Amino acid sequence: MAEKTIPILPCRTIQPVLDFYTALGFEVTFQQKSPNPYAAVQRGGIQLQFFGMKHYEPAESFSTCYVVTDDVDALHEAFRARLKAAYGRIPTRGLPRIGPLKDTSYGMRQFLMTDPGGNCIRIGQQTSDDQRHRPAPEETFSRALHHASLLADSKEDLAGAAKIIDRVLRLPDERPTPVQLLRLLVLRADVAGRLDDEGTATSALAKAAAVHLTSAERESVRDDLERLEELRG
Repeated sequence: MAEKTIPILPCRTIQPVLDFYTALGFEVTFQQKSPNPYAAVQRGGIQLQFFGMKHYEPAESFSTCYVVTDDVDALHEAFRARLKAAYGRIPTRGLPRIGPLKDTSYGMRQFLMTDPGGNCIRIGQQTSDDQRHRPAPEETFSRALHHASLLADSKEDLAGAAKIIDRVLRLPDERPTPVQLLRLLVLRADVAGRLDDEGTATSALAKAAAVHLTSAERESVRDDLERLEELRG
């Protein structure tokens, strides 16, 4: 037996969604304009289908699906390059947008991409046989980073993520390690940018750039340093 799952996702109008996916290198394999708007796209083993809804609000969408790949870094790089070519920049806020690569607490390395219809496409590669959510860390700053990351990226609760980071960085009697501080500041800058809070974003980026790391520490936060340079650019 062989099975295949194809997500069918909503959007207000079909064409902007098709333009987005063709920019990413997808092929439109089917399109119907009447009686009901409907279309399908495919890139390699990724197949997605869409239906139009006149009164649908993309900014309030909760629709999502998960795409599993065996090379998430290469796919992330390819999608970013194609989006930059299509839009003149890499869209990281609003609709559409693409997020950074991150290692999750459930054994996946992934990024999130949201199309013009508000559909969040989660794309990841398995990094562990244990796919269960790990418990949140007990240590203060690791725990804050864990929860802030979940709020910012999985739940789109940017204000909640900002509140967690601001609170933990103001603790009077505890200090994060340089690695923890760098990661918290980069996430804070990312969240601030997505909230159009340019003052806080600029301040957090400057503080992050000033954190001194050893060579080993820099290697351990390679994704965060790449995100730092992207946000500063």
